[in-house]
Amino acid sequence: MVIAERRELDRQILRLAVPALFTLAVEPLYVLVDTAIVGHLGTVPLGGLALATTVLATLLWAFNFLAYGTTPRVAFLMGAGDERGAGGVAAQGLWLCLLLGVPLALVVLLGGHGLAHALGGHGDILRAAATYLRISALSTPAVLVALVGQGYLRGLSDTVTPFRVVIVANVLNVVLEVVFVYAFHLGVAGSAWGTVIAQWLAAVWFIAMCAQRIQAAGASVQPDRAEMVRLASAGRHLFVRTAALLGALALATAVAARVSAATLAAHQIAYQVFLFLALTVDALAIAGQAMVGTHLGGARHDEARTVAYRLGRLAVLAGAVIGVGLVAVSPVLPHVFTGDGAVVHRATIALALLAAMQVPGAVAFVLGDGVLLGAGDFRFVKWSLVAALAVYVPFALAVLHWHSLGIAGIWGGLIAWMTTRAVLSAVRIRGAQWTAGAQ
Repeated sequence: MVIAERRELDRQILRLAVPALFTLAVEPLYVLVDTAIVGHLGTVPLGGLALATTVLATLLWAFNFLAYGTTPRVAFLMGAGDERGAGGVAAQGLWLCLLLGVPLALVVLLGGHGLAHALGGHGDILRAAATYLRISALSTPAVLVALVGQGYLRGLSDTVTPFRVVIVANVLNVVLEVVFVYAFHLGVAGSAWGTVIAQWLAAVWFIAMCAQRIQAAGASVQPDRAEMVRLASAGRHLFVRTAALLGALALATAVAARVSAATLAAHQIAYQVFLFLALTVDALAIAGQAMVGTHLGGARHDEARTVAYRLGRLAVLAGAVIGVGLVAVSPVLPHVFTGDGAVVHRATIALALLAAMQVPGAVAFVLGDGVLLGAGDFRFVKWSLVAALAVYVPFALAVLHWHSLGIAGIWGGLIAWMTTRAVLSAVRIRGAQWTAGAQ
């Protein structure tokens, strides 16, 4: 690729990735704000939040197919010149939110206590987790709506509008949590209520914007069984993919809970930083989904491969920069979340290991969750995550048997988990089969 072409490609990537970067960097602030505010209430509330957010992530992220299935499908149809069909995909995604959101809310409301207990929660920590989950159940349909809204807009190569929504919602979340927790002294419950209100604001906003664009495209808003089945079919693979992803992360939290309260609290800090950094790098993955899907929709396979190779190189660069920065701040960052010396020490170790994960993590996210999902290569992505989970399980079992391995054993295993994902995705991209799954 000549220099001028490479620079133009980089500009195209950045036009999508930069707004997506801000959106993804802001989204995890819901829980990061919760962690910072609740963390200063004590180790027990922070441990309860760790269990509650793990339960919510495990349940809600399993429905990420509403975004990851919508974006490549919409991009493919737009590349093929079918704007009406793209609008229809969004309409059917919103119908699925209704069909899935209400039962999911009931699962969180009625089963949250049992799920937190299954992760190792007990006593006051379990009570704090159950309180947070009962309130958060009210916002689960709103989270699904936001997934569809963002997936649709990203498929249209619009990453600016989602940023506007999430920034307003998160500013509201900060204000409400400060008032509810510190002014009204509602504790963990106040933190949960602030997040619920902010998430519903975002959901209503996304519905209004999607409805306007769907109508302008002339798409039908009536339930379409064929399109819902198509999205659900992609969701079948993505559900397993996300379940395997979250299974590894939930297993890590469950192991930390069984080692000690300080280890669990430290793991919560590192886990939330992991999510923040992962979603930040995922900005390149979103650009990859939209660009690869659009190129394949227009039968421009060579252009799709060029985008994939360039994104892979940018992923390595981004991971290296983030890793170096994280090493530098790892001794200081834990103090933002807690004043407990034992938690600070363990969190510093976890953050240093997380820094070593950044290059393979960036490659896994950008190539696997970006390029391959954009190409509709859902089956391969699914099995790559299952394989990575199988790699992590022995590490988790070792820490359970030898508690002295502690936080280092937990996060050392996560490095091996992420490296497996990165290697499998890179090997897949070097072949030609990944373009065969184009929708």
